[in-house]
Amino acid sequence: MKVYKYGANVDTDVIIPARHLNDPSPAALAAHCMEDIDADFASTVQAGDIIVAGPNFGCGSSREHAPLAIKSCGVKCVIAPSFARIFYRNSINIGFPIVECPQAAEEIQAGDQVEVDFASGVITDVTTGKTYKAAPFPEFIDGIIQSGGLLNSLKERGLGR
Repeated sequence: MKVYKYGANVDTDVIIPARHLNDPSPAALAAHCMEDIDADFASTVQAGDIIVAGPNFGCGSSREHAPLAIKSCGVKCVIAPSFARIFYRNSINIGFPIVECPQAAEEIQAGDQVEVDFASGVITDVTTGKTYKAAPFPEFIDGIIQSGGLLNSLKERGLGR
């Protein structure tokens, strides 16, 4: 799980530029994910890779396309000190885990190999041997993520159609 590292205030217009929203399919979104700040991202990211970023990740417009683009690339999670609230909620709604951990976000470097245990909140930088502790998801949020998103979670509980 290789790390891609970005700075502070990565906004949703950079995660998936508006000019690529005409085709909202997951594959189309993935093909253009992060291209305005990292032209090679979509062609080099592999399933299980992780994004580590600075504070306020996902600021900007409230489009759900941004976390969907990242998830569709196969990214396992995003680690940052903080997330824009609407990005945080949109991520959970689609079953995409995001982890708030300021120390990990500051110290983990691009290219490091990182493992995340969502149940315990432990982040391990395999490259350096350091571990970090984030708060694990509350049970109800973990249930949404494990179900693959809010709608699936509601259906599993007999509350959706």
